[in-house]
Amino acid sequence: MPELPEVERARRLLERAACGRRIVWVHSARDPIVFDGVTAPGFTRALRGRAVLNARRRGKHLWLELDRRPWPCFHLGMTGQVRELGDTPLSLASSPRIEDDQWPPRFTKLHLRLDDGAELAVTNKRRLGRIRLRDDPATEPPISGLGFDPLLDPPSRAQFADRLRRRSGVIKSVLLDQSFAAGVGNWIADEVLYQAKIDPHREANRLTEVEVSALRTKLQLVVQTAVAVDADKSRFPRTWLFHRRWGRNPDASVGGQRIKHVTIGGRTTAWVPTRQR
Repeated sequence: MPELPEVERARRLLERAACGRRIVWVHSARDPIVFDGVTAPGFTRALRGRAVLNARRRGKHLWLELDRRPWPCFHLGMTGQVRELGDTPLSLASSPRIEDDQWPPRFTKLHLRLDDGAELAVTNKRRLGRIRLRDDPATEPPISGLGFDPLLDPPSRAQFADRLRRRSGVIKSVLLDQSFAAGVGNWIADEVLYQAKIDPHREANRLTEVEVSALRTKLQLVVQTAVAVDADKSRFPRTWLFHRRWGRNPDASVGGQRIKHVTIGGRTTAWVPTRQR
């Protein structure tokens, strides 16, 4: 599933390929599930002829600022990607790379052509992502309801501790709550807890001051490291839990310690009981 690093990669692609360009042609798939609150023809009309001024992101949501409102907003869901003609698709964290030479790619929901000839596509295989129009995305739902973004506006130690004190749920579920930390998904939460040596079953408001500080530090470290390598999982540090957490393998281990898989809040959780207390 695209998490903050993958969505930041998509934002950078849009920034590089589209900013300063004009959209000259648009095809919107007639998919009333993916297009939320707007018809495909209405979305096409809103984008055609518009100049792209900026590409923005908060958490797992991204949007384009155009020279006229409303602006297009994208949530990539489980399998969504932003593609550019001629690029190599990103291998999502949980899946091997699948080459796709077809253009536009399969499962394209939005296809754009820019005034310099570049083409962009937004794909969504499982139809769990959403495409919307908003006049001011940052101040309107669903983006307005998001918590802090670990890359854009990480809280101070005191702010982070205060927010955790107000949460009575288990820490794994709290990290996955987008109203707490925008952009943190399953693999990031597991990696952060592994590196901070915290049991994912612990109650958030019962962590010690030292544990809260470690959690905050590791959250920033994991996100910044993944973003720095453009979400390329092959370049993540080899010591990370990430490389061995998939597939519920009962024999999986990291650093010589056995990985255990449990379900917390409906999500598969990988953790190392001998390390995480």
